[in-house]
Amino acid sequence: MGRRTITVHHVRAVLAGARRGGFDLVPLLQEAQIPPLLLGDDRARITPAQFARLFRALYRATQDEFLGLSAAPSRPGTFAMMGHACLGCRDLGAAVRRAADFYGLFPDGPELALDVGGGQARFTVRNAFDGDEERFLSECVLAIWHRLSSWLIGRRISLLQASFAYPPPPHADEYATLFGCPVRFGAELTGAVFDAHWLAAPLVRDEGELDAMLRRAPFDLLSRPEYGTTVAQQVRRSLTQRLRESPRLPELGEVAARLAVSPATLRRRLREEGTSFQQLKDHVRRDAAIAGLAESGEPIAELAARLGFSEDTAFHRAFRRWTGTTPGAYRIASGG
Repeated sequence: MGRRTITVHHVRAVLAGARRGGFDLVPLLQEAQIPPLLLGDDRARITPAQFARLFRALYRATQDEFLGLSAAPSRPGTFAMMGHACLGCRDLGAAVRRAADFYGLFPDGPELALDVGGGQARFTVRNAFDGDEERFLSECVLAIWHRLSSWLIGRRISLLQASFAYPPPPHADEYATLFGCPVRFGAELTGAVFDAHWLAAPLVRDEGELDAMLRRAPFDLLSRPEYGTTVAQQVRRSLTQRLRESPRLPELGEVAARLAVSPATLRRRLREEGTSFQQLKDHVRRDAAIAGLAESGEPIAELAARLGFSEDTAFHRAFRRWTGTTPGAYRIASGG
């Protein structure tokens, strides 16, 4: 409970390549236990487990690490070989440059670059993927690079900014959470800026750890957006832990005391990160509700009570506000 749910925009995006390739999408969705009807609802969300199953089903069907979203496929095993090629580098900077050189060997592959100056480093994805209409592949390449780089050095790299060479997509508000930094759209290039000192960090992983990570990649890299470093992430983690223990979520003052700041400071910092305490409470309850409906047979009345709703009607109103449908209809649609 408490893991972030995933917007239906990502489901549509990851299916685009298979659709163009002539694959029957219904069996793929059924394997992932995602009702096809959900694709028509812009407010629908699915659980990480459902998305992981879809990702793996598409990977097997397309035999393409880019899932049909690039002009040329990336054969299974390409990412693994890139990882092994990088593992022997002396530091992160050398590993990032080697990864860019590695993918540069493949026609129509990602054109990656690392530029350093003024104490800052910028990692960029210089090409647009022709089949990536929903920008999923562009987003994934940047996210996976960030997570893989952090994994290689055993520390989360704090990004200063992420920029994207396209207009804001329908799910633009998800990007700040995904990358944990200010986000800008309509930029000249897609990329991320971080402090250049990270490039000197030594790699701390060995081949055994790499093999274990590769067995879960790439979805495992994509599904770890939270490192607990932003104030919003710390608040969300506190709320999620409490919801496991009690239906009564803490008030802002209680969470502020736990984080050793004043309520006013907590409000301000959350506002600076583009969210609010009430919004985080709603999202924690929303994600727990969706997981409960999709992945368990818990009666709706009991689920509502466990999430802190005093009446079923209040839960129904909140769930309709979050997703555009009722809890009962969502459970039927998702097969939960």
